[in-house]
This record gives sequence, structure tokens and C-alpha cells, in this order.
Amino acid sequence: MLQTLDRCHIASWHFIVTSLICAASALCAPVSLANEPYVQRPEVQAYIDELVQTHQFSRTALEDVFSRANRQDRIIELMSRPAERRLVWHEYRKILVDEPRVSQGVTFWQDNRAALERAEATYGVPPEIIVAIIGVETRYGRVTGNFGVVEALSTLAFDYPPRAKFFRGQLTQHFLLSREEGKNPLSMKGSYAGAMGYGQFIPSSYRSYAVDFDGDGVRDIWSNKTDAIGSVANYFAENGWRGQRDVVERVSVAAETAELKSLANGALKPTRTVAEWRDLGVQGSAEQPANRIATLMRMQQPESAEYWLGFEDFYAITRYNHSRLYAMAVYQLSQAILERREN
Repeated sequence: MLQTLDRCHIASWHFIVTSLICAASALCAPVSLANEPYVQRPEVQAYIDELVQTHQFSRTALEDVFSRANRQDRIIELMSRPAERRLVWHEYRKILVDEPRVSQGVTFWQDNRAALERAEATYGVPPEIIVAIIGVETRYGRVTGNFGVVEALSTLAFDYPPRAKFFRGQLTQHFLLSREEGKNPLSMKGSYAGAMGYGQFIPSSYRSYAVDFDGDGVRDIWSNKTDAIGSVANYFAENGWRGQRDVVERVSVAAETAELKSLANGALKPTRTVAEWRDLGVQGSAEQPANRIATLMRMQQPESAEYWLGFEDFYAITRYNHSRLYAMAVYQLSQAILERREN
């Protein structure tokens, strides 16, 4: 999928970067001026060598970019303390399934009904799921992130060892994205993890799943709601969404045995059949096919725990964010929006 630039294209991309650098400097100025720019670090120079050799980027253009990027300690702090690890279910749900997000979701659905209906027809993903994802990620475009994507990804690639390899790959994807789309890499803003636009796509997700859903020749997930809707739907379609009749099912357990508690909240991917869960004391609806595979979740409430089975489409939601708390919040928000809209 990687494309090689000819000399003319290289020169064109370098011109875009250098000509916009002054205009972008005010927006991309580092928060902390105490740290040396990344361009001065040997490991970054080695990374530049790799991009020049492997992807035929302009060294001068890359050095211009990295001269504007510094380590951001705030990004490392946020990455080290994600809500999915700090909060239990009822605390997490309270943040994401709230009244403003439900009412704003209904409005977003009404305002973008045609695009949502076409996305469902094209990709098989229902509007409430698309709306809920955009609601959870950015409050329907209200909060898309103010970190420079280059600076965020550089910080995580070179100063966050636990996931440095992953974010170094995302930084490369960001430069490739910028070149392919004719964008200044410094101009793009996003989350502390480098996620962008209405649906918060990381660079590799943009390159793989973003679509030009309105046919104007541009895949714009930053300001074009139609493209954002189509892109989220395409993401789900490409990551296993099946459109089954239920995503999760609330269940009870005969007894909270040590075995059952050890199996709950295990793998996100469904691996045991409903029949196998029944044999372990999980009691759900009799109509549920015995051979359907599911994962068991134990979700903590203030006074007790709820048990749920998550099916294949629940797993598809976790492909967006590898967290059962996240996927459950998206699903429950989607159902609250759907119920509000129908009543």
C-alpha cells in the first residue's frame, strides 16, 4: 500500500511544509520550552534516516518538522492514566452515558439523517452505533483535541517506552498520510494519543478506513460530518460488524464461584459458546442459540456487580478501543439515543 514519491512530488510536499511552517508555528508551538527540539536527538536523526531511505521523504522537510516538536510531559501523564484503567464500570458509565450526550446525539442524528441512512445501507452499521461512537469520542465534534499530532506522536514514540514501537509506527503513518493528502503534518490537531477528527482516527486507521463519503475528492474527517460518518461505518464493516439482533445480553449467575469470577473479564474476543456458559451457571434467555459464542463480563456497580454476555458485534466495538468498559458505554449510549429518538 506504500507509495513512492517521484522527485517532483517530493519537492511539492517539501514546499507545502516549508511554506506553511511560519503560519503553523503559532498553533504548533510547544507547551514546554525547556526541552530540546526532537530534531537535536540522535534517535530522531536515525528515524529521519529511515524515513528518507524507506519512504523517500525530504530530509530538510522532516528536520523542519522535528525542529518544531518537543517532548510533552502532559501527554505521557495522560497516556499513563487512561480512564479505562482508573475507573470501574459505574464510574466510567457516568462520564460517557449522560443526558447531554444523549440529547446531543439525537440532534446529531436528526441533522445528519441522510448520511447515516446511506452509511447503514452501504456498510450495514446502524445509525445509533455510528452516532454513539462520535458522541463518546468527541461529543459530536465539540472536543476533537488540541495537541499537535506530530508532537503527540513524537512524545509517545521517543519518550514513552511501553508503547514506543506502536507510536513510532503511527508517526510514520502520519507522515505518509500528510504526503498522500497534501497536508502540512504540523497543521493537524488531535488527542494526546494522536487521534484525529470527529471519530478520532489514529493515522493508520485514517489511511485504512477513512472514506470520501460525499464524493468531493477529499477524505475529510476533521470538518466534514458526512465523511466522518462514512468512515466510522467503514471502520466497523472492515472490523467484523455483523449486524446481529443483539450485541450484549444481561445475564445472572447461579453463584459467583471462583472459577466464574476468574473467567469473567478475560479475553475480549468471544471464545465460549452460550451452552458452555450455561454449564458454568450463567443464566440468560432461553432463546439464545446454544452454539453462539460469547464473552462473559462482570461490570461493577456501586453495591454489586452485573454480569453480561458480549457477542460478536460487541467484540467489533472493542476493535475501536480495546476496552470492555468503552464498548459497553458506546452500546448503552447508542440504545439511549435510539430510545429517545423513537419516543
